[in-house]
Amino acid sequence: MIIVGGVRETGSVSPYLLHLTTPVAWRAALACGVVSPPSLDEAGFVHLSTPEQVALPANRLYAGRTDLVLLVLDPARLGVEVRYEPGVPTDPASQRFPHAYGPVPVGAVLGVLPYRPRTDGGFDPPVVPAMDAAGRAATLEPSLLRRAASSEVPVTGGVAVLTASVPQSHQHNQLLIDGLVDATAVVAEADRVLGGAGIGHRMALLGGAHLAPPAAGLVEFGWHIEELVGMAAPTGGARNGRVEQVERAALRPQWDAMWRRDIPGVSDSAVAQLADRYDAEAAVIDLRHLAVRDGSEVVAGCLLKIDGATAQLDAVGTDPAHRGRGHADALVAHARALAGEAGCDLVVLEADAADWPHRWYARRGFTEVTRSHSATRLP
Repeated sequence: MIIVGGVRETGSVSPYLLHLTTPVAWRAALACGVVSPPSLDEAGFVHLSTPEQVALPANRLYAGRTDLVLLVLDPARLGVEVRYEPGVPTDPASQRFPHAYGPVPVGAVLGVLPYRPRTDGGFDPPVVPAMDAAGRAATLEPSLLRRAASSEVPVTGGVAVLTASVPQSHQHNQLLIDGLVDATAVVAEADRVLGGAGIGHRMALLGGAHLAPPAAGLVEFGWHIEELVGMAAPTGGARNGRVEQVERAALRPQWDAMWRRDIPGVSDSAVAQLADRYDAEAAVIDLRHLAVRDGSEVVAGCLLKIDGATAQLDAVGTDPAHRGRGHADALVAHARALAGEAGCDLVVLEADAADWPHRWYARRGFTEVTRSHSATRLP
């Protein structure tokens, strides 16, 4: 980053810069590779803020808006001239805002944080987590679910996401909790929000090892607990010639067979919604479907979700009759190569701490960076 026309405020305590935008605008940036809002043409620069400043423009321009996100930028990756300059005349005279004089590459975005107002419509300065590997891994999944949701409801310790188009997708209709809370509160909030929306299941993602006690307490209420390991690895490497990028429909037969095999008694509507949930995600993230074929039949596949400098690997699976042939290895290697080409330097995933894929990914260079708990109670 080149700083011109002043220095960064000495009172700033965060190493990151922020860009205030919407999920729609961010999705458009992912499609073209750069953040290039109208201000770049109108004023000649991209408006940025420090975390301590961003509430000023948010309150001036977007009071009450519930669809905003903050792009967390690494200043060292901007690659364009940045000037610290005065804002509008009504801003405090001491304020100098960072302005990026050129398109900002999406690879400079370490994380995407939903930014919500208070009940009175005003915005407070955000809490920006450390965007190391652990912070980026912990941020991506909840952020994606919140951006893809049709609505969200504040709950004790976090928020609940509701996705009206896929009510039977547990993942897209659940509580996302990272604050201190006890098991009784989780049960009550799940009943209030999910039950109130007519959702039959109860589910909560308890993000962080500090929430292991309430996760254990939920067992006494009849909930099933799965401890999740967040893992991360660098991107790069060569593409694998056995892997191709396909449309979602090409993976449907393999998915349908897997869900019917792994979820006893699953209904046709639930199977359809498990596939349709990815439409909601594709609207807010760069989602790519990867496949390996045997002849014309897709026998292995996965999803690669690209969100700025961080990518997520999801739904890696191989048909049982075709296992042991290196298909999953090919998919993972290809995904890491594509992520690197897209400007990502980190790929993350989640694995069951008690199941063998955790160890399989570790042998392929993925290291543990976070622990969380997924809690579920079925009807």
